Amino acid sequence: MENWFLLWVVLLLSHSLTHSSSSSSSPLPSPLCHSAESYALLQFTNSFSINPNMFNIWFNIIMYNPKTVSWKNDTDCCSWDGVLCDPISGHVIGLNLSHSFLEGSFPSNSTIFSLGHLQALILDYNDFYGSPIPSEFGSFANLKRLSFDAANFSGYVPIEISHLSKMTYLTLSINDIILETYVLKRMLQNFTNLKELSLSFVNMSNVDVVSSFMNVSSSLMFLYLESCGLQGKFPEKVFRLPNLQNLSLWDNYDLIGSTPTFNWSSPLGYLSLSSTKISIDLPYLCTSAKSLQSLYLHNCSFVGSSYPIMLTNLTQLVQLTSLGLNYNNFGGQFPLHYLNLHNFIYLGLSGNNFVGKIPELPKTNSTQSPLPKQLESLALSDNLFSGPIPSWIYSIPFLRRLYLSYNNLTGPIKEFQSKFVEDLMLDSNKLNGEIPNSIFQLDKLQWLDLSYNDLDGVVELSKLSMLKNLWSLDLSFNKFIVHSNNFPKNNPFPRLRYLSLASCNISAFPHFLKSMENLQSLQLSHNQIHGRIPEWLWNNGTSSLSDLNISHNFLTNVEQIPFKHLNYLDLRSNIIQGRLPIVPPSLIMFFISNNHLFGEIPSTYCNLNNLTILDLSNNSIHGGIPSCLGNNSSLSVLDLHMNNFSGEIPHDMFENLTDLRSLHFSGNHLEGSLPRSLRKCQNLEVLDVGTNKINDTFPHWLEQLPMLQVLVFKSNRFHGSIGAPKVKHPFRKLQIIDLSDNDFNGRLPTKHFESFTAMMGEHTIGNLTHIGEIRYQDSVIVVMKGFERVLEKILSIFVTIDFSRNNFEGEIPKSIGKLKSLKGLNFNKNKLNGSIPTSLISLSNLEWLDLSSNELVGEIPSQMRDLTQLSYLNLSYNKLVGPIPRGNQFETFNKDLYIGNLELCGLPVSKSCKNGEVQPKNDYGEKHISCHGIFDWKIVMMGYGCGLIIGISVGYMVLYNGRFDYWLSKKFRGGQQQRQEQRRKRNAHLRRSC
Repeated sequence: MENWFLLWVVLLLSHSLTHSSSSSSSPLPSPLCHSAESYALLQFTNSFSINPNMFNIWFNIIMYNPKTVSWKNDTDCCSWDGVLCDPISGHVIGLNLSHSFLEGSFPSNSTIFSLGHLQALILDYNDFYGSPIPSEFGSFANLKRLSFDAANFSGYVPIEISHLSKMTYLTLSINDIILETYVLKRMLQNFTNLKELSLSFVNMSNVDVVSSFMNVSSSLMFLYLESCGLQGKFPEKVFRLPNLQNLSLWDNYDLIGSTPTFNWSSPLGYLSLSSTKISIDLPYLCTSAKSLQSLYLHNCSFVGSSYPIMLTNLTQLVQLTSLGLNYNNFGGQFPLHYLNLHNFIYLGLSGNNFVGKIPELPKTNSTQSPLPKQLESLALSDNLFSGPIPSWIYSIPFLRRLYLSYNNLTGPIKEFQSKFVEDLMLDSNKLNGEIPNSIFQLDKLQWLDLSYNDLDGVVELSKLSMLKNLWSLDLSFNKFIVHSNNFPKNNPFPRLRYLSLASCNISAFPHFLKSMENLQSLQLSHNQIHGRIPEWLWNNGTSSLSDLNISHNFLTNVEQIPFKHLNYLDLRSNIIQGRLPIVPPSLIMFFISNNHLFGEIPSTYCNLNNLTILDLSNNSIHGGIPSCLGNNSSLSVLDLHMNNFSGEIPHDMFENLTDLRSLHFSGNHLEGSLPRSLRKCQNLEVLDVGTNKINDTFPHWLEQLPMLQVLVFKSNRFHGSIGAPKVKHPFRKLQIIDLSDNDFNGRLPTKHFESFTAMMGEHTIGNLTHIGEIRYQDSVIVVMKGFERVLEKILSIFVTIDFSRNNFEGEIPKSIGKLKSLKGLNFNKNKLNGSIPTSLISLSNLEWLDLSSNELVGEIPSQMRDLTQLSYLNLSYNKLVGPIPRGNQFETFNKDLYIGNLELCGLPVSKSCKNGEVQPKNDYGEKHISCHGIFDWKIVMMGYGCGLIIGISVGYMVLYNGRFDYWLSKKFRGGQQQRQEQRRKRNAHLRRSC
């Protein structure tokens, strides 16, 4: 990728030799730069500004030294930084402005196009504001090297680029540009001397791969097509190019094909086929590409024998120094005996299923094998390793990068021998003990992540201040106490950009933050910080901080957030009082839920044009919902649930919210009808407007939303019959539907049930996913086993239907039996009649079923005892007859779950199914119609067994949020206390009347 430097040297040396040869016979003074070219260069650079902060994101390795600063009028442009002139003619033949911090639009009439003698033009790592690539670049007849790596061009690659017939090195990588088939074909036809082609991250999703590479030059040595969206079959011809040394097709998920399996002898030294669907014959590859030094096959498809046998072929690659086999689902023990660690510089086996201990090095003749002295990078993260970290890892002499995250490693961290460690990632394990002293002495350390372990003791952050190269530090979620005293007055971490000290028992904002002028991300959540945010924190870092998380503390007041470039702000779960704070317009994600805020939403929130997530839930904010929130077309999540909003939902609010994914308005006082503009939200996955006063019929127009997965209308004033669907396949992705506690009537919507495709497949727990995003997880309140539960995360396998407390009538449709992934089904307190359909026995995943308080007749199907996941069944207050099934889960159900069915017999009820005496009826059996409210509390408290989904869900409720008890009490203490008091008075009245 950096072969431009070689070209530069070759050009310089060739012209120097020519000049030296001629000067030996008749010395001539070197000509000065041509004035017209000098003027063109100055005009070119004057069309841009210089931004010294442009590359803060590039790990701080780029020093601020823009080349064009040295360009002065009335000086020889051949002496300017980045300019190369022909030593004979004085014409500018090379221009290297990479990393020059140029910023601005690239004009199509730029004076740079007058430099007709250019042979090399390098504009990498500047910011041209998404300008289109001017077609005038095709006018450089002598150009051999053209590079736009990460220059922020956009649009289509012009056909004129293909006119550069002398091209040998072309780089267009990391730009927002599109390359079409006809342009690529013309380029590869005309570039007959092409040696390097780098198009990584260029959009090539519409390129015909086979025809485009039909005439690729046999001189090609380096080909980089990473993350281009390539599709179709990659031509085997490319693998067979006689001079090809480097080939990278990484991250083209829909690219198919196969590596050659016969008559292939390749000079390849670097090969990356990671994250493609290209079929790899690893044994043949190892015999045919013996020059391989770097081989990256992450997340790939292999043919042939099982992986241990395949790995034995790696021994044939005697020059192999870098091997990446991450995320291939390899299992078993760590394959140390198949790998010659002594040859490796890099070894990556992360994201597999290796189990057991990472072995110690084998012993030979009673002596341990020598250490892998060349090894610099070892990646074993995201496996199932257990036990301690083996001693040989600590002793690798030149270790630079160690990745052991996301395993089950135990024991203390020992002292590291290498002084060269740059990245140390040990997070998400079970490591204990104190942080070893050697870590505080790794002066080259850039990334340190020890989060999510069981480390203890007292950590003095001042001991880390000697790590002047530290770029990212994460000590979150351990058992130690972090002290931040005794820091030097100057910046203790001059290069630190990311600091995370969540759950570190910190009681105040660390004072060393005062000098952290370049900090970009600060995480202080889940600590014991009380009171107001200090003024000095607001006044510091306002130009650099983009990510701030101080959630789950005890902060009391926040009035204004002055950080000018803040993108992410999380103030959740504090005790902040007052009105919503004034926030910067740069915000992309804003969380301030679970506080004590009141007042209305300020009009300034309508000007947050970049906002994608707005979460104001669980406060006391009142007033109407501003319709102007709908002006922000980038909004993805709008969560206002559990507040005091009133009035109607603005009917035009959703006209422009085409990216809206999640909408939570539940637990307010909203009235009127549901806005029809919601049908414009074609990406909507979650719609929750439960517990309001919405008065409407069933909105059939929602059936047009193709992505809808969660639909909650509970506790409103919806009315009328649902009837037949208005589209052919409604709600195909729906997995949760809750219409409970409304005034719906008519028959149950059989045709809708037949279209709930997402409820028909049998889900497994092998790959648990959630509805939501990395930063925001959707939650929902559901009734499970008679209890209201708050699911802080919605599992993809959580599938429920709740139509309870309505006026539905008729029979339960047999098509319910097709919904095989159902976990919960609730039809209680309706007017359903007929018998319990035997099709319910097909619901093998069902964990709770509530058909109580209906008019069901007939017997309980005996086959229902085969529903072995069923841990809650309520059939009370129907007209069921005959024997209660015996066996399996039915042995655990309490008699109160059958109460009100006078003709049921058998255990656990008192009536025997034989001719023996029947115990006399008690009063409640005769008066259940008027008095059954007395027993509501008994039914609610039932729940035997513990279905899988319950265990998982409750686990998330408890573990996900350390403040669950506080949240729960805040969430329900108002309305639920009032409902409980009303229920207490009603039951007392019923007791007296009974």
